[in-house]
Amino acid sequence: MEDRFVVRPKKTDKKEDKSVVMTLRMDRELQEEFDHLSAKSDRSRNELMCRALRYALEHLEFIPENADGE
Repeated sequence: MEDRFVVRPKKTDKKEDKSVVMTLRMDRELQEEFDHLSAKSDRSRNELMCRALRYALEHLEFIPENADGE
């Protein structure tokens, strides 16, 4: 099974119940990719980035330093 981050055009305008404002520094190329996807999907760059971060957290495997059996 292939893990994919699927984005479809937005159908309804839902707003999150809780949100915070934070600053994020990223490569310009990555920002431009989000801008391009935002234009194609009719979703905000912010929404796409939040979805990508949620996907990353849900698929993250954290391996502690001492996980080698020590």
